[in-house]
Amino acid sequence: MAHEIYTYPKSRELFTRAARFIPSGVYGHLGPAEGCFIPIEAYPLFGERASGSYFWDADGHRFIDYMCAYGPNILGYNDPDVDEAARKQREKGDCMTSPSSVMIDFAELLVDTVASADWAFFAKNGNDVTTLAVMAARAYTHRKKIVFFKGYYHGISAWTQKIDYAGIIEEDVVNNIYIDWNDAEAVERVFAENKNEIAAVIAQPYMHGNFKDNELPADGFWAKLRKLCTENSTVLVVDDVRAGFRLDIAGSDHYFGFEADMICFCKAIANGYNVSALCGKEFMKNTISSMSYTGSYWLSAVPFAAGIACIEKMKKLGCPEILIAKGTKLKKELIKAAADVGWDLHVSGIPSLFYLRLADDPSLMVHQEWIAECVRRGVFFTSHHNHFVNASLTDEDIAETVSVAKEALEVVKLRHPEL
Repeated sequence: MAHEIYTYPKSRELFTRAARFIPSGVYGHLGPAEGCFIPIEAYPLFGERASGSYFWDADGHRFIDYMCAYGPNILGYNDPDVDEAARKQREKGDCMTSPSSVMIDFAELLVDTVASADWAFFAKNGNDVTTLAVMAARAYTHRKKIVFFKGYYHGISAWTQKIDYAGIIEEDVVNNIYIDWNDAEAVERVFAENKNEIAAVIAQPYMHGNFKDNELPADGFWAKLRKLCTENSTVLVVDDVRAGFRLDIAGSDHYFGFEADMICFCKAIANGYNVSALCGKEFMKNTISSMSYTGSYWLSAVPFAAGIACIEKMKKLGCPEILIAKGTKLKKELIKAAADVGWDLHVSGIPSLFYLRLADDPSLMVHQEWIAECVRRGVFFTSHHNHFVNASLTDEDIAETVSVAKEALEVVKLRHPEL
């Protein structure tokens, strides 16, 4: 049975309104101007509601959601336990002149949960805590240089950008060093060439960037990096904003068998309530204490309560293992469906945080067409970003996803007989 093809007249009406008063209408990676929504007509631009593994757009269409609000939805939208904890705290107080003691409860829980954590500092966005980590590393070491791995994303602050990005000046990035992921020899060379100058190495737990297959760490790579940082008194920062709690409840550094000096969390930490956390080793605690770094809503109590409920539920469920199992099932069935139609589908990365690529066309244009046809039929993938599995995803959802994906592959196959 063919699946319904969605159109989005209400979304387009809303976007026309938005564009009059909001730069770009919808800005950032969620917007048609900067996102991976190609062709734009295939995608809804505004959502109406969400529950479990689904969201409904402004036109009333239901989507099985593999973007999970770009990561925060880990248990399922509107999880009753998390929402109830938030409701109870909201009745007591949220933003108050003095912080609620629930902040302490949340910090204690994170330190008890994250293997490398001796303390926790809270903010609102992933960018807040990656920026704090880099500032703290420079304050602690009295050095300037930061090592990045090409293909990274660590937020939107100037230090994370490139010299040719709008608004970025040379001074913002002059101390950045860029090397290839998994190139242990390059790491050694960089440390040798910049003796006593490198403040920090910042890296995602594995390379889960955009527009290319995701790449796990090579055997021994993290051990080598940890050793070099220790020997050179360089701070090792793990950006676990995207992958955090999807690989290991104790942190993705624990999953790969090492300990970060500081580790950054956001997205899945509170199932959509807006809080982020920087956790770290005891030796960095006084440096963090010395820094004037805060925000108007950073001590908001409701997200702390939600975060406690989220982490406790993830522990109870064994959430990372569940997500990896669900992602593995989906991966195997998608690859088989593609092969049945005559396509070579690559699914890379950890299955709870998977990346899709049709390898038959290196231009990526055919891949974009396939993703667009999936979205038009109610499965929300995006073209060149990794995808997220949440705990409420059912076997029925996976079966429907595979059915839609196969139909979309057949449509694209007919459109491209040359392939």
